[in-house]
Amino acid sequence: MNISIILAAGESTRMKSKLSKVLHRVAGKPILEYIIEASKGAKVEKNVVIVGRSGDKVREYFKDEPIIFKTQPIGEGIPYGTGFAVMQATEYIEDDSTVVILYGDTPLIRESTITNLFNYHKENDLDATVLTAILDNPKDYGRIVRGENGNVLKIVEEKDASEEIKKIKEINSGIYCFKGKLLKDALAKIDNNNAQNEYYITDVIEILKNEGYSVGAYVIEDPNEIHGINSRAQLAFCENIMRDRINQYHMGNGITIIDPDNTYIEAGVKIGRDSIIYPGVVLEGKTEIGEDCIIRGDTRIVNSIISAGVSIESSTIEDSFVGEDTKIGPYAHIRPNSRIGKNVKIGNFVEVKNSTIKDNSKASHLAYIGDADIGYNVNIGCGVVFVNYNGKEKFRTIVGDNAFIGSNSNLVAPVEVEPWGYIAAGSTITKGVKEGELCIARAPQVNIPGWVERKGLKKQSNLGGNNK
Repeated sequence: MNISIILAAGESTRMKSKLSKVLHRVAGKPILEYIIEASKGAKVEKNVVIVGRSGDKVREYFKDEPIIFKTQPIGEGIPYGTGFAVMQATEYIEDDSTVVILYGDTPLIRESTITNLFNYHKENDLDATVLTAILDNPKDYGRIVRGENGNVLKIVEEKDASEEIKKIKEINSGIYCFKGKLLKDALAKIDNNNAQNEYYITDVIEILKNEGYSVGAYVIEDPNEIHGINSRAQLAFCENIMRDRINQYHMGNGITIIDPDNTYIEAGVKIGRDSIIYPGVVLEGKTEIGEDCIIRGDTRIVNSIISAGVSIESSTIEDSFVGEDTKIGPYAHIRPNSRIGKNVKIGNFVEVKNSTIKDNSKASHLAYIGDADIGYNVNIGCGVVFVNYNGKEKFRTIVGDNAFIGSNSNLVAPVEVEPWGYIAAGSTITKGVKEGELCIARAPQVNIPGWVERKGLKKQSNLGGNNK
């Protein structure tokens, strides 16, 4: 059995945050979620996460995941340290298991790296394996000193290293693989006789080496994967790398991203082939973009499904569905629980909320459509407002197929306009409109001759067009 022990008890002290460090987000997902996904992808059957003070919030977020949580003791006199954290999981380690030690603040670790570490450890029948990296500037890292057979002879910390050892560029990542029984046995032998009075997992490596067990080292291909997060600057560093990974993935699958450096796509987003994403676009959450879409300008799409052939410009879409070949924007806002049909036009400064708009309908500009069910082939004119709220309750409006809603009209819900119903411009509708009816709901125009003179207002004009 493969087991992971993920150390996630660190707080956000250096990040100056109330939120647990591992719940801070990188490309839309909590840091810890990346490590858990990578571990599961590497066929780890049992994931044990060690949490600390913020453990309740971490448990709550991952409550639906098959994870074993163990809270590290907290309080004065507790020794702490990486070794102490791993000790909390000993009851879950089986003698014949293979255990990988991971960290909850390293979101860039890949599933393939964990898989390769497991394979290297098992294929070489090693008792312990250290995941290492080659750095051009290894300052502050523990150096890997290898023996004649290529296995690890010792790990020397920077403060203890001679000038010769400091020249070594291979460093300890802090990620390890162990045979389960040997890890448990060695954990029982480590002590905290050091300046920090803490238990260190590196002492396990030293104990196993001194007892004659084989300790190997597997060199990671991309050193960025071991980058941990302890500050907002490091969070931004990981964010940039993850965003680049995501963009490279989509471009590799046939999506055009005009300017990857200025395009934000979160980890859970799916995009269909031959879609084009322009600079300034933000795609968040579980958004799905179909094939052959064009998304321009300052568009933000959150947890929405955009079907094939849709064109969107400088608009916001939240928790909604958009059908094929529809055009949205510029400056439209599709609010949650809206369902837009095929070949629909939602134009400039149109807002749609909790509404259904069926195929071939259009609202080309300056309209508010709230809590409405719009049929097929409906025209909604400029300045139309669906009046859905009386100050206490919200009501729905129904507009049938082929209806025409004239400009600057108000539909006061609850109200229904039946198919082929026509609303004259400037009308306020408070009663239903039957099929085929024209409804005019406005006061008759009244022109009063001589009104200006009776009011004593003198009209003057000049060539410049100014009135005085």
